[in-house]
Amino acid sequence: QVQLVESGGGSVQAGGSLRLSCAASGGISTYYIMGWFRQTPGKEREFVAAISWRLGSTYYADAVRGRFTISRDYAKNTMYLQMNSLKPEDTAVYYCSADKNPSGWTERRYDYDYWGQGTQVTVSS
Repeated sequence: QVQLVESGGGSVQAGGSLRLSCAASGGISTYYIMGWFRQTPGKEREFVAAISWRLGSTYYADAVRGRFTISRDYAKNTMYLQMNSLKPEDTAVYYCSADKNPSGWTERRYDYDYWGQGTQVTVSS
């Protein structure tokens, strides 16, 4: 199975930027859709963005569209989330995920099959 490891989390001030990475062991199949989710205590895991591995086409949640950019290095089996113009409400644990049987874009967490352990992002005002 695919193992996912996030990195790049940290603390920044509002308006700042941060780049998260997701490294996949064992390779990422070309037909996968890879995604980023985030979660705060007491709340459900929230969809952030997704990318089609083969073509690199992307899909974003309304809350981050225009501020975040999802991308991938196809050869390195690594996915990124560039986070700009960060807001305090972006504070969360961010998770890397993979949908191995995609039928289209989905924001539902239970459609994703593999998950990393998460990396903390804290945005202060």
